[in-house]
Amino acid sequence: MAKLEEPPVEEVQLEWDTPLFRTALAQFEQAIPYADVNESIVARLASPERAVMVAVPIRRDAGHVEVFPAYRVQHSSVLGPTKGGLRYDPHVTLGECAALAVWMTWKCALLRLPYGGAKGGIRCNPRALSLPELQRLTRRYTSELRGVIGPQEDIPAPDMATNEQTMAWIMDTYSMQVGYAVPEIVTGKPVSLGGSLFRSEATGAGVVMVVERACERLGWNLAEQRCVVQGFGNVGGIAAQELVGKGATVLAVSDFSGGVYSERGLDLTAVRAWIAEHATLEGYPDAENVTNAELLELPCDILVLAALEGQVTGENAARIDAKVVVEGANGPTTIEGDAILGERGILILPDVLTNAGGVTVSYFEWVQDLGRLFWTRNEIRARLADKLNDAFDRVWTLAEKQGISLRQAALVAGINEVAAALKARGIYP
Repeated sequence: MAKLEEPPVEEVQLEWDTPLFRTALAQFEQAIPYADVNESIVARLASPERAVMVAVPIRRDAGHVEVFPAYRVQHSSVLGPTKGGLRYDPHVTLGECAALAVWMTWKCALLRLPYGGAKGGIRCNPRALSLPELQRLTRRYTSELRGVIGPQEDIPAPDMATNEQTMAWIMDTYSMQVGYAVPEIVTGKPVSLGGSLFRSEATGAGVVMVVERACERLGWNLAEQRCVVQGFGNVGGIAAQELVGKGATVLAVSDFSGGVYSERGLDLTAVRAWIAEHATLEGYPDAENVTNAELLELPCDILVLAALEGQVTGENAARIDAKVVVEGANGPTTIEGDAILGERGILILPDVLTNAGGVTVSYFEWVQDLGRLFWTRNEIRARLADKLNDAFDRVWTLAEKQGISLRQAALVAGINEVAAALKARGIYP
């Protein structure tokens, strides 16, 4: 019998090969020359350890059964259990989850948290599902991942279109399966179930902590800066409020319906009141309406990207009119956009560092749950600031020492932490 020829390696397409995963891999490859790694470590970190695909059937309110594709990707467990969000979105893919899991690994390592990176998602339109349907979807997804997630294996958290209630359903489902309460199975859950104070604000507040540290290094006064914030959700909304609290002026904000802009600065209290009444920014009367694309190009000192990935690209990066670009979202700048901003001398505060406040306070929540001992809001905020400031200072110093960008330095710092653990542990068996 003739032996079948194997296809050349370069022609094999990885299951998670998507534009976003290629971005994560390209960033990894750009950092490798400056990192303390060998070829075997590069090979081990270039792909996720585990990628799980499941079918999630639920009975819709109308009586029929619908099946939703769902994923959970765990990139590296060398430092500890994996950690990452769960998103509900019509465009969730295995590749998207893989890319976000990779970034989470570097983020956790950079912040010196005993975690690896993970990410999960269900491909659905959450706005088209009722609350009972969302509950059934969440509980069945949790059941399908029994043995994959766990407080010492993989710990989910909220992400796009998921929240405290989603985490409560996961915690309850998992606890019912094992026969006792396991609050440490998830983070970002209600305080009544062992959630942490300050968790919901942590990512947005952490963004501004990093911005404030950068301003100190640049010799700027944050209170004098004019800021534009793309996104007005849990990250962007909190970041905008924190910026105003520090004395900065927020000129524009946006949500999925578009943006609003005022050259004199927005009244965020009025903006929030409008959203509370109308659900979106659309039609807000006391400012100029702009599109999300136009908002990115408004003149400002600090541009905060707190919406979706792939917002600053090779097409629009030359028109960005900011001195500092702050990545509050995951992967908001493409490889091409990053290169153009760098050539123009625009400082980028990378996502791996800048939006790490959420996972850091998630770690605090996990520790509190394990010890059944809880901290005050001020204690948590102070601990978060210490963690972020330490990481920022290490990244800034490394960037200056090696003559590389802050993104490369952040990735190198994270990669070196994981590589050191891999070298020490070796390969089993």
